[in-house]
Amino acid sequence: MSVIWNPPLDPQASAWRDKAADLTARAFAPAAAAIDRDQRYPVEHLEPLRESGISGLFIPAEYGGAGASLTSLVAVVETVAQGCASTAAILAALSLGAFPVILGGSAEQKMVLLGGLARDGHAVNFALSERGAGSDAAALLTTAVPEGEGWRIRGEKCWLGNGGHSRHFIVFARTGEPGARNNISAFVVDRDASGVVVDHYEDKMGIRGTTTTNLKLDTWVGAESVVGTLGEGLKLALATLSIGRVVVAAQANGIALCSYAEARDFAVQRQTFGRSIIDHQGVGFKLADAATALSSSRMMTYEAARAYDAGQDIGTLGAMAKLLASETSHSVVDDAMQILAGRGYVKPSAVERCYRDQRITEIYEGTSEIQRVVLARAIKKSAGAAAQR
Repeated sequence: MSVIWNPPLDPQASAWRDKAADLTARAFAPAAAAIDRDQRYPVEHLEPLRESGISGLFIPAEYGGAGASLTSLVAVVETVAQGCASTAAILAALSLGAFPVILGGSAEQKMVLLGGLARDGHAVNFALSERGAGSDAAALLTTAVPEGEGWRIRGEKCWLGNGGHSRHFIVFARTGEPGARNNISAFVVDRDASGVVVDHYEDKMGIRGTTTTNLKLDTWVGAESVVGTLGEGLKLALATLSIGRVVVAAQANGIALCSYAEARDFAVQRQTFGRSIIDHQGVGFKLADAATALSSSRMMTYEAARAYDAGQDIGTLGAMAKLLASETSHSVVDDAMQILAGRGYVKPSAVERCYRDQRITEIYEGTSEIQRVVLARAIKKSAGAAAQR
């Protein structure tokens, strides 16, 4: 019997989770330490992800995907993250790049981009962040200026997860004056287009099997490259990030579950002063707190996914899920490291790797501070609405 709460999945989500668990046990987890050590993109994982349908499970069926629920995607990412956080991060980046197209793309864009991802694993990348415009996405400096029958895009993007292995980019650029309303638009940019340069592969602390890059742009795109409504790009980006936050929450939970299992098993087996160290309250209480916190963060994450699948707005709930899961993961992994002590601190300990992999979940798709800003604004709005009733 598991002490930690497990989600009651429908048959579809359960089948996807089981498929992910099998692949993780056979292929992803055994390679995780070497991938991390060598900071190597696991190209050998792409084919089984594609063949199994996992890499395109969230793509609508009419474009070659499985049309699976967000709950299914959450279950898969959480499961894969327990074995290899880098592979889970690759899956998360695939969905992050695809969702702007799912939410706002034209029929042709969906056929080309989503179909290419589902059939051939051709990744689409979410290119929003800049060196001076991370948390403050509205401050981006990349511009798109009308030129002929299209747009001239100039600027530089950073922190592109999967950037080194993406075929297309959804680039967010200013199409109006700084500070104006509705002045950001989204564009499809082909990696092979003239004036598109992917460079500067980051040397990262964790999720070292992903390729995080810069993107330099001085390129022309046709008018048909606009994704969604001109000037509404920031709304599209924020809607995408609301979904992405739930996926990151699942990743954070998976990393924490891995560390918890390592610490639990060690605490039961390790003997000091004539008994298992879990029988010492200093250790047992840490695991009790971890099980409770992990149950809570999983409940909120799966509830956010369920709400999205039911057609509800998850702006607030997604921020809560990401905040709770990422910070819970931090504390669970930290306590696991303390329980394993020296054995957890040295490589190739899974907990040592999780300790580094976990940290990014508190940063990307909006830092913990930004989640609190989102929630504070929601509280203020709710209070104002209540006062008017």
